[in-house]
Amino acid sequence: MTPKGKLIAIGGNEDKGKEPEGGHNVKIFTHNFIEEGILRRVVDEIGGTSKRIAVITTASSVPEEVGANYIEAFGRLGAENIDVLDIRDRTDVKPDMIKRLAKADGVMMSGGNQLRLTTIFGGTAFLKLMKRRYEEEDGFVIAGTSAGAMCMSSTMIYQGHSASGLIKGGVKMTTGAALIQDVIIDSHFVERGRFSRLTQAVAGNPNAIGIGLGEDTGVVITNADMLETIGSGQVMIFDGHDISYSDFADVEEGQPFSIEGMRVHIISNGHSYSVEQRQFAAVRVPVKS
Repeated sequence: MTPKGKLIAIGGNEDKGKEPEGGHNVKIFTHNFIEEGILRRVVDEIGGTSKRIAVITTASSVPEEVGANYIEAFGRLGAENIDVLDIRDRTDVKPDMIKRLAKADGVMMSGGNQLRLTTIFGGTAFLKLMKRRYEEEDGFVIAGTSAGAMCMSSTMIYQGHSASGLIKGGVKMTTGAALIQDVIIDSHFVERGRFSRLTQAVAGNPNAIGIGLGEDTGVVITNADMLETIGSGQVMIFDGHDISYSDFADVEEGQPFSIEGMRVHIISNGHSYSVEQRQFAAVRVPVKS
């Protein structure tokens, strides 16, 4: 079944609640977490400033601050019907929260720790309703930044530093929310040099397309297939379908691996990529003389 709704996966530009790469035990929070250009597109896709947006701050370690930040940011764009769902553990996933989700025209999931999203919502009526509305309702939008984007895929990266990405076992994966199949999404991609960890993720799951989202950059996903890049940066696509050699299954944990034939695409604003057809679509803007 082809979903009637849309996904908007955003690369974020900060962590909330996760230990930053390098091992420093520092919590990072910034009020300028998404550029207005991307937020504007989220509002437009949901249907305009009069629509109701449910903000899910579950992934964050500072949910009250993040919720207030979204209210302010969306408010600057004229959208004031914002409902922050303060869900911090599975006991908070109550009928009232499900009713509030049912009234929303779209969802925005914050960044933080993607494992919190899957462990808190996995198997709940809340997630089932979100998926059903995305699959069956025209115009229903699920947007997410950083962790909120990474949890969308069926296979989800939850741990792994760039330095150990090309060492077998250096990237940890689990089941995501499965809003979209056959992709693996990573965030903060260009800025944190996460090429190696998405390479390992795709090497171990060559049926999946790896989507590396740069900061202040995202993809609007239509029909669970077409990725349109939005924002100021770049998205990198890792395609393992044409891998002709891989010793990933044979090498021991902690050892480097080899692959041949990984394809990589780079798509910037206005360009797109089809997951199903594995095809890049170039949009050329005329150059003024």
